[in-house]
Amino acid sequence: MRYHDGQPIHVGDVVTIDVRHEGTVVACIEDGVFLHPDTKHQWTHLHNGVLIDTTFGGVVHYPDEAALEGGQVRLRQRQPEL
Repeated sequence: MRYHDGQPIHVGDVVTIDVRHEGTVVACIEDGVFLHPDTKHQWTHLHNGVLIDTTFGGVVHYPDEAALEGGQVRLRQRQPEL
């Protein structure tokens, strides 16, 4: 998946949501990449999208790019490569 500006979404990215909230991408479901791999089994019922741990409601599932755009999810800070 990608942000509205075309950049790919990476686990660990810090995002701004609806201008006033923040979150951290904790999973890219389609790619099978999870910030905490031991939690992957909790999300096997989801087949696409990303999970963002938000400051307003815990972990939120954004199933597609339209949902990201509707929620005004924007990249604030890229997690540095290890």
